[in-house]
Amino acid sequence: MAERRAYGEGIFRRRFRMRGEPGRVRADMEDDFHRFGLVLEHDGETVTGVKGYASRHPWTECPGAVVPLNKLVGMRLSTRFAATSDHTNPRENCTHLFDVAGLAVSHAAAGREQRQYDISVPDRIEGRTRASLHRDGELFLAWELDGIQITGPERHAGVRLLGSKFLRWAESELDADTAEAAVALRRASFIAMGRARNLDDAPSALVYMDMAGGSCHSFTPGIAEKAMRVMGSTHDFTESADPLLADLEN
Repeated sequence: MAERRAYGEGIFRRRFRMRGEPGRVRADMEDDFHRFGLVLEHDGETVTGVKGYASRHPWTECPGAVVPLNKLVGMRLSTRFAATSDHTNPRENCTHLFDVAGLAVSHAAAGREQRQYDISVPDRIEGRTRASLHRDGELFLAWELDGIQITGPERHAGVRLLGSKFLRWAESELDADTAEAAVALRRASFIAMGRARNLDDAPSALVYMDMAGGSCHSFTPGIAEKAMRVMGSTHDFTESADPLLADLEN
C-alpha cells in the first residue's frame, strides 16, 4: 500500500464496475476508504435477491449494512438511479453499498454486459478542484468545483452538490445515463474531502456523530456506539488507479 499523501498533495480515486449476465449483476466499488460489492439477482423485471459484502470498511459495524439491502427484493428494475430509495431508507443503509445497489439495478434494467466508472478528485486547493469521471475508459463528465458548487462547464455552472436538490436537478435536466454518472461523481466529490482527516485518530464513529449522525447505518444511534475504527483501512491511490478492484482480475 502506498504511503498516505498529505492533504493537498493527493488524489481521491473511486472505481465502480458492473458486470451483467442473464438474471444476475455483479457490482463492485473501491476507493480510498471502502471496498464493497454485491450480487443482484433478477427475473428480467424485478429484483429477486441481493447479497452484499464489505471487504474493507472504516468502521466495524459497516458489514451490518448488507441486511437492509434485502428490502430491495421485489422492486421493479429501473434505469432511474434513485429508484432504490423508494424501497428502503438510504439512511438505514451504508451510503456507498447503497450506491452500488442503485448501479446494479439500473445496469440490470438496461440489460448491459459491462460498465465501469473511474472517478478522480484531486485534493482541493483553496476550496477548488476539478472532478472527473471516465466511463469505460472515456472521459464522460468533468466539473470545476468551488466548495460544493459547480463552476464549469457552463451548462452545469451554478448547480450545488446538495443531496435532494441535486437529485431533482439531475433527474429533471439530464438523461438517465448522464444522471447516473452525475450522481456518482457528486458523491465522490464529497467523499474526497475525507482525505483531509486521519480516521485512525477516531476510536469510534461517535467522534463524528455531530457531523454525520443519522446519515447511514454506522452513524445510527445505537449502532455508532459499537462502530469501532478499523485501523489502517484507508488506502491511497494517488499514484495510480490500477490497484482499484484488482482482486477481480484474479
